[in-house]
Amino acid sequence: MSLEMIAVLIFTMGYLLGSVPFGLILARLFGSVDVRQVGSGNIGATNVLRTGRKDLAALTLFFDIGKGALAVLLAHGFSYHLYQQTGCAPDLTLIAGAAAFLGHCYPVWLGFRGGKGVATMLGVSFAAWWVAGVVFAVAWLLSAKISRYSSVGGMVGAIAATISIMFMPASHEIHQVYIALFSGMTILLLWRHRGNIKRLLSGQESRIGDPQ
Repeated sequence: MSLEMIAVLIFTMGYLLGSVPFGLILARLFGSVDVRQVGSGNIGATNVLRTGRKDLAALTLFFDIGKGALAVLLAHGFSYHLYQQTGCAPDLTLIAGAAAFLGHCYPVWLGFRGGKGVATMLGVSFAAWWVAGVVFAVAWLLSAKISRYSSVGGMVGAIAATISIMFMPASHEIHQVYIALFSGMTILLLWRHRGNIKRLLSGQESRIGDPQ
């Protein structure tokens, strides 16, 4: 099997895993509500929370983080197996993670209308390099707590994780690939938050804890 075919398979696996809309599935199974008809219409944990179900929001967060991490770990396992068989293997782990992030944002099952990618990128960060995951989580929680804006927390976390990747100990080639893919995910995450950014600038963004 050619390297190009392997890369396509890894990307497809990551994308399909990332495109599973756990927020929508959980809300429908246990909340009898289409989360797309609530609040912002987003399928992520923050919007699931607006249904009043903290338990479902926590599960959504867990699974959205998990699918990003799992995509990276599965690709890592495949790469390791390939290395054991052939003695060489490309590092395709972050390709799977970026694909999972893309799948969450643009899931084929929902007409390519998905979430904003914060939790999934957090999972990718933890699996790709645990330090980046810790930086992401701490920056997310602190900035959300200080500003009381969930959107600010997610955007600051993604930017902080991308900056941390620049200090990742790795070979030059792999390092550059990681920086490029994390930068791409962050740019897309910010684009997905463009509505939030407009509301922040106009003072109309909802704060954490505000009535919906």
